[in-house]
Amino acid sequence: MANVFHKRTQHFPRFRTEPRPENRCGRALPGGSTDITGGGRESFVSTNAPATVRTRFLCMRVIFDHPNPFLLCHGGFQTQIEQTFSALREADVDVEFLRWWDDRQSTDIIHYFGRPATNYLAQAQKKGIRIVMAQLLTGLGSRPRRVLPIQKAAITLARKALPDMVTAPFAWDVFQQVDAAIALTSWEGYLMSYMFGAPEEKVHVVGNGVEQVFLQSVPETRDQWLVCTATITERKRVLELAQAAVLAKTPLWIIGKPYADSDPYARRFLTVARQNPQMIRYEGAISDRAELARIYRQARGFVLLSTMESLSLSALEAAACECPLLLSDLPWARTTFKENSAYCPVTSAPQTAACLRKFYDSAPKLNTPPKPPTWTEIGRQLKTVYEQVLGGQ
Repeated sequence: MANVFHKRTQHFPRFRTEPRPENRCGRALPGGSTDITGGGRESFVSTNAPATVRTRFLCMRVIFDHPNPFLLCHGGFQTQIEQTFSALREADVDVEFLRWWDDRQSTDIIHYFGRPATNYLAQAQKKGIRIVMAQLLTGLGSRPRRVLPIQKAAITLARKALPDMVTAPFAWDVFQQVDAAIALTSWEGYLMSYMFGAPEEKVHVVGNGVEQVFLQSVPETRDQWLVCTATITERKRVLELAQAAVLAKTPLWIIGKPYADSDPYARRFLTVARQNPQMIRYEGAISDRAELARIYRQARGFVLLSTMESLSLSALEAAACECPLLLSDLPWARTTFKENSAYCPVTSAPQTAACLRKFYDSAPKLNTPPKPPTWTEIGRQLKTVYEQVLGGQ
């Protein structure tokens, strides 16, 4: 399995969706000739070396596609896509968002955030467009290991016994058919191959990065508050965390917002917060990244006890600010932070309260998490994947 290591971008400037000036982009030509045609999709550069022919991509055209509009579903995936977009432009990749209405938009690669349908993949490849798939295996990657062989057997049986019209919506086969698959952790990379048969040479582990505002933050005096930055939703277990903090008497600051103010789960959380103002601090989301970095620097510790994750951006941002971590005992967390975090099982409120109390008392003495990569380096590593995809054609 190709393992592309992480590293670190600037704060994302709001992206443009209008057409951009042509760049000198393209793929390598065979042989030693040089052909620079000035910026269309068929622009090439290659150079001779005495013993071997060496080729280098100056840049390539990439389109981002994603099935869900951000206005309906904010969160870490939106941040990941936006920051990746910015980092690739910094790495001289000609990247745009898909304009579904524009039949003249051209590209070498579609970087699809999600799992494309089988016919989407087939239509793109017929046009000579390569597909790089970034599929989060959040639920699958958080399940107990003992159930994975059962699920794999069920998928294998379904593929053999059921007609295509039944299995097509699951798009299991695209893992084998895409030109490259991006996994955020080595655990999810393993699952792509083990569960769905993705060729190991096509699986690349490229994690999330962190903005410089977090990495360049300066140490401050630690305060009394534990901090949790998360969307107020069931999967993040923010309500259960607040209830456990009240039981444990550990001051907890929740930063985030629900998908909708009318959400019943969010309303229950707000009730708990209002009833326990000494233990639970809630003022909504914080969009100022410098302010958020300062909060992480002042926090006694960072807590995220969600039922499932792929690779938490907020945990990485807290780690960049050298904040002690308490995370759900799930594979993504163990794979990423190893012994540099405390862990708590997804369990009842009393047991969670015991974990919180222990973490709160020991936080000043815990290991400092390692610095995460920058988005700039993530952009460079994705560019390397793109070059491999185009070079292999």
